[in-house]
Amino acid sequence: MMDQQRVTLANGIELDVVDTGPRNAPALIFLHGFPESHRTWRHQIAHLSDRYRCIAPDQRGYRGSSKPQEVAAYTPDKLIGDIFLLADALGVGSFTIIGHDWGGAIAWGIALGGQTNGRVTRAVIANAPHPALFQKLLYTNETQRRSSQYMRGFRDPANDALVREHGLAGILLQEVKWDRPSQMESAERDALLADWQDREAAFGMLNWYRASPVDVPPLDAPYALPNGWTEPPLPRLAIPTLVIWAMDDLALPPENLAGLDAAIDDLTVVEVRDCGHFVPWEAPEAVNAALDEFLTRTG
Repeated sequence: MMDQQRVTLANGIELDVVDTGPRNAPALIFLHGFPESHRTWRHQIAHLSDRYRCIAPDQRGYRGSSKPQEVAAYTPDKLIGDIFLLADALGVGSFTIIGHDWGGAIAWGIALGGQTNGRVTRAVIANAPHPALFQKLLYTNETQRRSSQYMRGFRDPANDALVREHGLAGILLQEVKWDRPSQMESAERDALLADWQDREAAFGMLNWYRASPVDVPPLDAPYALPNGWTEPPLPRLAIPTLVIWAMDDLALPPENLAGLDAAIDDLTVVEVRDCGHFVPWEAPEAVNAALDEFLTRTG
C-alpha cells in the first residue's frame, strides 16, 4: 500500500493524497475514476516515482477524503478546482495531468483551463471522452447511448434505498456490466468491496453523475441532435496530449476517438487491444510504455 497524507485545500475540502518521488522532479498528478481510488494508478506510480514527483489523491467523495452529501458539491467546476488547489497546497507550480474515466473527464477540464497560464504543461487521458465529443455521441450514436444507460440508473433517486441497504455494490450489480472483473487482483478487489460499504462515500461517488450536465437520453429517444443544440464553446487543446484507449471498453467504445485530432493540436493516440475499461491496471505494461515514450518526448 502507498502512504497517504491528509491535505486541506483552501476551499475546506480535505483529500487523502499519495505524494511520492523527488520533490524537485517534474510533477505528475494522477486522477482516478469511478468507482476506484488513487490505487487505479498503482503500477504507474511504482514505475515512474524514481524520476517524477507522483501525486495521486482520493478525490472528493471517495474513501477517507471529504464526502459532502449535497449533489451541488460535485459540479465539474468544483472537482476541477480541487486539483488546482491541491497543487497550490503542495507547492506545485506546473504539472502534467493524468486521468482515467471520471478522473480523465476532470483532467480534460484541468488541461483546457490550465494551458493558458502554464500551470498544466501536458495531459494524459485514459478511456475518458473529450467533452466536446461525448454529448454528441450520446445523442447520435446508439452504441454509446446504450453503453451509458447505467448513468440514468445512478441518477435515479428511486435507487437510493438500494444503496442505503447494500452500499455501492448493490447499485453496481443492478446497473453495470463489468468488462473483466477477474482481471483485478483479489486483494485489490477485497479492498474496493470494503470501500463500497461506506454509505457516505457511495452517495458521494454517485453525486459525480448526478451533478454532471451530460444528458443521457433514453434508448427510445430520437438519434439526432436536439433542435438548437450547439457544441460547448471549448478552446482547442494546445499542450501535448496523450490519449490511451482500451479498445474493448464496454462503457466507452472506440467511437470516442473520432474527431479528437480536430480538438487537439499535439495529439498522440495509443490503442490498447484486448483490454477493457480499467486500462491502467488491466494493461499496466502498455500504459507504462506509452507514458515513458510520451513523457520523454515532450519533456
